[in-house]
Amino acid sequence: MSISTKYNPAETEDKWYSYWLSKKFFHSEPDEREPYTIVIPPPNVTGVLHMGHMLNNTIQDVLIRKARMQGKNACWVPGTDHASIATEAKVVAMLKEQGIDKKDLSREEFLKYAWEWKEKYGGIILEQLKKLGASCDWDRTRFTMEEDLSAAVIDSFIHLYKKGWIYRGIRMVNWDPAGKTAVSDEEVIRKEVNQKLYYIKYQVVSSKSQESSSKSQESSSQSQESGSENQDEPEFLTVATTRPETIMADAAICINPNDERFTHLKGKKVFVPLVNHEIPVIEDEYVDIEFGTGCLKVTPAHDLNDYELGVKHNLPVIDILNDDGTLNELAVILVGEDRFVARKKIAKLLDEAGHLEKVEDYKSQVGFSERTDAAIEPKLSMQWFVKMKEMAQPALDDVLNGDVNLIPNKFENTYRHWMENVRDWNISRQLWWGQQIPAWYDDKGNWVVAKTKDEALEEFWKKKHLDESGFEADKAGFKHQLEPFVKQDEDVMDTWFSSWLWPISVFDGFKNPENKDINYYYPTNDLVTAPEILFFWVARMIMAGHEFMGKKPFTNVYLTGIVRDKLGRKMSKSLGNSPDPIGLIEKYGADAVRVGMLMSSPAGNDLMFDESYCEQGRNFASKIWNAFRLVKGWEVDHQLANPNTQAISWFENRFNEALVEIEDNFKQYRLSEALMITYKLVWDDFCAWYLEMVKPAYQQPIDAESYKATIGFFENIIKLLHPNMPFLTEELWHDDLFAARGEMDCCIVAEFPKGGSVDEKLLKDAEVVKTVIAEIRNVRNQKQISPKEALPLSLKVNSDIDYEKWLNIVFKLANVSEAEIVNDKIPGATTFMAGKDEFFIPLTENIDVDAERTRLNADLVYLQGFLKSVDAKLGNERFVQNAKPEIITNERNKKADAEAKIKIIEENLMMLG
Repeated sequence: MSISTKYNPAETEDKWYSYWLSKKFFHSEPDEREPYTIVIPPPNVTGVLHMGHMLNNTIQDVLIRKARMQGKNACWVPGTDHASIATEAKVVAMLKEQGIDKKDLSREEFLKYAWEWKEKYGGIILEQLKKLGASCDWDRTRFTMEEDLSAAVIDSFIHLYKKGWIYRGIRMVNWDPAGKTAVSDEEVIRKEVNQKLYYIKYQVVSSKSQESSSKSQESSSQSQESGSENQDEPEFLTVATTRPETIMADAAICINPNDERFTHLKGKKVFVPLVNHEIPVIEDEYVDIEFGTGCLKVTPAHDLNDYELGVKHNLPVIDILNDDGTLNELAVILVGEDRFVARKKIAKLLDEAGHLEKVEDYKSQVGFSERTDAAIEPKLSMQWFVKMKEMAQPALDDVLNGDVNLIPNKFENTYRHWMENVRDWNISRQLWWGQQIPAWYDDKGNWVVAKTKDEALEEFWKKKHLDESGFEADKAGFKHQLEPFVKQDEDVMDTWFSSWLWPISVFDGFKNPENKDINYYYPTNDLVTAPEILFFWVARMIMAGHEFMGKKPFTNVYLTGIVRDKLGRKMSKSLGNSPDPIGLIEKYGADAVRVGMLMSSPAGNDLMFDESYCEQGRNFASKIWNAFRLVKGWEVDHQLANPNTQAISWFENRFNEALVEIEDNFKQYRLSEALMITYKLVWDDFCAWYLEMVKPAYQQPIDAESYKATIGFFENIIKLLHPNMPFLTEELWHDDLFAARGEMDCCIVAEFPKGGSVDEKLLKDAEVVKTVIAEIRNVRNQKQISPKEALPLSLKVNSDIDYEKWLNIVFKLANVSEAEIVNDKIPGATTFMAGKDEFFIPLTENIDVDAERTRLNADLVYLQGFLKSVDAKLGNERFVQNAKPEIITNERNKKADAEAKIKIIEENLMMLG
């Protein structure tokens, strides 16, 4: 069949993706083959494809396609996460646009809207992944809130509760006033923001005894903050704070007991400005004498450190904020005002009342909710927690002993620090979208944990028997009487409490622990994810694996870098520096974008993405396409002898050599490096060298043996490229250049190339020959000799290279008319070196002696510098003792080679006079 002059991705991608789906190439069922399993990090159901998804899923698809081609039973499980906070915020915003307020709806009504939203928008990102070429087993698509997976979440909660690892209590949490829910530490993004530092004056409460004491300590006890030398004047303490709106919640002023400026205030009290509450002055070495004014306002309800101080000193907790971040009745003033509006108004009121000493610009770190971007409020709240210490240990051991590999391993120390200092996990969220906490309360505040209301009533019955010995009431009557008063906990579980079960629950490991899927696919092989959720998700999955399955959930964790722009900024919508991934695919083609992403992605490091990488990927696709067209256009003459045995032997060895390097990089998860080796193999070795070596003269046929070998090489190249460029390769695979393909004979399941032996001497000799060709071409350029003019060549061979095998390639690619082996230098000829050998091109015109001398001197200076650096290495005892033997041998070979070349150049310079 004919092939178009230009590759058109738009015509190819939908065709082959649909074909793969129709033939079930992505689908996996347990069989006798070795399984290779990846579970997708489930993107939020609210999400659309961004550049991070592009990178992550390209890597996963490369791994899964390669495993599939290697004969493994490849299973890539897709799915989405219900994303409690983000989805609820989306649904609330949608309802608001319709004039509906969430608080006017029942839970059931709200969830109905939420499910409708999910069905309409929740699958967008998975459909976008198909455009990328993701070969997921779509028949296995899961959702973290589907019935079976939700049941698994409830079961795991009850399991941990019965073990005593889940408890309920009032703790200081990160509160998201926009989402009106607690969020974990990992969901808080710290940002440096410009703020104001307010210096507020608190009046010291005076008494007759205190006044008397003050008079006896006139010189020593009047602090810098008194504001006056007159003892009849009121005394003030100045406290610096960024949050004046919380002064109404102050429970104490804290000073350091070692701070001599304030020793006279021990046991005293101060008035809180504007509201005139009396609060004590307490002492604690926690206060930094050097920071600020040396005084600290203690607000236990609104700061974690203050809360701990409050517990230590038995201070009252005054929570002045509503769940939405507005001031409540306990604030006394500005009730109902938003916290940030109140901040400005409080500052003004303090100034008017003479309690604001000064205001300074100040930069500090503030926590923001990852999901809503609202400034986080520390808040005391009744929440559910999981004890983590015991579960963390086996997950830590797995990484430390190498059972689970973090790639790159630079993350191991961070992981260990986090796991050794793990805190209990706040798993409750004050939302409606999610798995509801399986706790049930009666009208007296008693509670039990149970899966259903009926089971809860049973638990209440048992509890009644335990609490009241001899209780013999009718069981059915008891349940009937209590049933109307039993209510389920309003909170839902943290989304991560469902996704930590993902590698187990996607294979129904909770519903049916002995089913064939969980026994075959678990533990999975590789996990590809982002470092920022190493603790969020990865560590917790390892914990869950040990707790619920008795073993790790995966072996390798490839941690990708952050996608940044060429200026190094993280790509984000707010900066406007993130391209639309689907737009990139439409412009350049999926294969080109995949290549572009991987080219800019060194293993485990952030990638500086630029659209030019996609353009490079498109150029690469065009190069392959044009090379294919070239070969397809050759005519074959079966009568011709094969003149290309050396070229064929060289490329076969070069392909095998590259394959070893590629496989080695794959084992180390250096996918970008593996792609670059493939890129150079195809672009340089195959297209620029091999095809030029074997292609017939214009309008002349090629011999059958060379043609067959070239088609075989092309077929292997297509298979090698397929994991990175699936669409282009599948299109070429089915061209009639190759043998007829059956409907299931597709590149996606073709056998990945296997390496053969490598003749290292042949490859080294080939590099010298390529240098000879390049140097002859340089001479043409320097002397402005037409490429059509054949040149004579003389060789003074100092090496063991058999040039007879290579001369036909040199003749063809460098247009050499004749070649002669000589024993002596040829005076007056243009000379150059390749390896240890000398080459001479006698030219009819006189050479420019000065120019030749300049060139040789430049080469000499370079080689002398190079030799000096090699000698320095070899003269370094530490290097010689610690380096591998093959490295030492390589350096010594470099030294001998440089010395030989220097000798030859010096001889040539002498001949020039």
